[in-house]
Amino acid sequence: MNSMPSDTTSQSSGARNTLVLVVYTVAIFTSALLLFSVQPLFTKMVLPRLGGSPAVWSVAMVFFQSLLLGGYAYAHYLMTLKSRTVPVVIHLLLLIAALFTLPLSIASGWGEPPASGYAFWLLGLFAASIGLPFFALAANNPMLQAWFVRTGHPDGPDPYFLYASSNIGSFLALLSYPVLFEPIFSLQTQNVIWTGGYALLIVLIAACGVLLLRSPPMTVAAIGASEGDAPAPTWPVRLRWIFLAAVPSGLLIAVTAHISTDVAAAPLLWVLPLSLYLLTWVLVFQSRPLLPHWLMLMLQPIAIAGVMVLLVVGGEQNLLLTLGGHQLCFFIIAMACHGELARTRPAARYLTGFYVALSFGGMVGGLFAGLIAPYAFSWIAEYPILLALAALCRPAGASAWRGGFALWLLVVVAGFVLIGLSYREGSVTEFLETNRVWMVAAFACVMMALAVLWKISRWSVAALVALGLILIRVYPADDGRVETVRSFFGVHKIVVTSNGQYHVLMHGTTIHGAEKFLNDDGTPIKGRPEPISYYHKDGGIGRAVAAIRERKGGPIRVAVIGLGAGTLACQSVPGEDWKYFEIDQTMVDTARDPKYFTYVSACDPNMKPVIGDARLTFAKEPDGAYDLIIVDAYSSDAIPIHLATEEAMAIYKAKLAPQGAVLMHVSNRHLELASVVVGIAEENDLKSWVFNEDSGRDAEYIFTTNVVISAHEEADVGKLASDEKWVLTEATEGQRVWTDDYSNVLGAVWRRLRTPDE
Repeated sequence: MNSMPSDTTSQSSGARNTLVLVVYTVAIFTSALLLFSVQPLFTKMVLPRLGGSPAVWSVAMVFFQSLLLGGYAYAHYLMTLKSRTVPVVIHLLLLIAALFTLPLSIASGWGEPPASGYAFWLLGLFAASIGLPFFALAANNPMLQAWFVRTGHPDGPDPYFLYASSNIGSFLALLSYPVLFEPIFSLQTQNVIWTGGYALLIVLIAACGVLLLRSPPMTVAAIGASEGDAPAPTWPVRLRWIFLAAVPSGLLIAVTAHISTDVAAAPLLWVLPLSLYLLTWVLVFQSRPLLPHWLMLMLQPIAIAGVMVLLVVGGEQNLLLTLGGHQLCFFIIAMACHGELARTRPAARYLTGFYVALSFGGMVGGLFAGLIAPYAFSWIAEYPILLALAALCRPAGASAWRGGFALWLLVVVAGFVLIGLSYREGSVTEFLETNRVWMVAAFACVMMALAVLWKISRWSVAALVALGLILIRVYPADDGRVETVRSFFGVHKIVVTSNGQYHVLMHGTTIHGAEKFLNDDGTPIKGRPEPISYYHKDGGIGRAVAAIRERKGGPIRVAVIGLGAGTLACQSVPGEDWKYFEIDQTMVDTARDPKYFTYVSACDPNMKPVIGDARLTFAKEPDGAYDLIIVDAYSSDAIPIHLATEEAMAIYKAKLAPQGAVLMHVSNRHLELASVVVGIAEENDLKSWVFNEDSGRDAEYIFTTNVVISAHEEADVGKLASDEKWVLTEATEGQRVWTDDYSNVLGAVWRRLRTPDE
């Protein structure tokens, strides 16, 4: 008879525990969903301010990681207070205060970027615009987990499963943005939805606070006592946590920049590596990880070796290799690092301090890859450096002397073999230059085999990785790099061919221009340089310039968006007015320097380019001013998307003189962009003609060009309208037009894969 009250109490306690678990899980999930959906949403709003550069996302990640650290530190401080009520009240007031700053918008006074210091300007813009709501969201995960521990829930002593729930929300937010929210909703609608979700989150967190405050104080005290014997983490352990968090965080930025440079600066390519990064957190904090830690540790050297091979071989022509290879290797490396963090996580009472260490490490890695490295190195050094450091993320296993001795014995033997083989080529240097791919690949395989099979120490693995990466750097694939210049907008290389005949400008992995300095007999070329690469007289751009000039019957006024090596300067004739719009000052300096290229100095020495993003600077030009507008702005092989939207075309159209035309260069390895331009032109009541021809003269640095010219009437493009190589093209039925609110990079990739030769 006395069992009834006990049963009732037990049922009541079970119901309460279920309610606590559900409310806290939903709140943490919703918070993570909002935290990570705001990142691509707001960054896309900011992107047009700085030319669509991949660096915008890198700097954004530094900001988000820094605010994450601030939020975690704030949560850690509140949980040191003895009162349960004060943290709840303070945090709810913060959330409500942040609500009054919504919906999201770019803060007043941050409309146009300065002439320099873009990274720090961006950090200020993000802080002024979304700093408060993001800070409030950043604190939720560790704080709610700490509250959960203090509710007395049976799962409270090990609340790290809630961290997995948080990362699932983050993961879903990132994946859903490019495939669901971005294609369906405008930025304004996305903003409204996000603001509504934020208001809902406040209600959920208030419910979490009520459940905490209604929990018996004795239960909270009991939980604290049960953990009293857990030793506090030592400073070496804390520093190890920071290091383990910093390396994959830096790699995240390096990998994202690498793949988005060659495809497009778009949310789709931002969220893919970040989603994998978050997925690793989800997987390692499971009670029974789907991918065991020992397996990831075994695969990690293989992944590092894989990246080394990818870096030396290139592979940018292959989209699957570029996207899949680098991201797969990154995933394995991050799993190994984060698995070590999960293995060494502390007791629940030290939870918030643990998260502070993780967020601090994430910020350090982000600062290195996103801010420090671009200023410290003239080339993309952060990627290989972080690869070598990744080897040090392995646990300190017992390294046998036998393994170390065998390693260096192998190095010595390899050195003698190398010296012997080099006699075929004349010298060791010539041998390495000729066989660099095989040498680095062999080096990577040896490193992998020793690490996996022989279990050599992490320091030895790191040393092997460093040696292989040094080999890549000393003997690069380029024929003769003369200088490397790095700016906020990427890395430019000026390369001289082995015979000195051509100077070639490369941005990322893509040729952006070339000039012939020597004749075939080795004599210097004199006089006005002849445009080559994509701008030769028989290519689409050369034919279009000639046709517009002939149609007008005299000098033409031309606006060029994107300078490159300055090749188009030599498409002009005396008496014409050509104006250039370029976002990167280092590009202007390179084009003007006759030791690199002579197009500008020979054909337009008084050129005064307009520096800044063309969407901002070109919009200030007088309406009806130009007979021809040439849009040729690329970052490596990626066109800034905000220059290929319906709104961008409306700006170009407004600046056209009567019978003027817009010419857009859309050659691209990975994206089919011709139909995009035809679509945005048709929305602006313009007709379009597409030119795509294989030159068959790549050895002479005369390349295939794919261009689209758009105008009001056929007469406006002159003889091009009757030229069989120019095809009058209508917008593709059912293909949504790109706007500032919508772009479908995945669709452009799919069309290129379906029709690779078009």
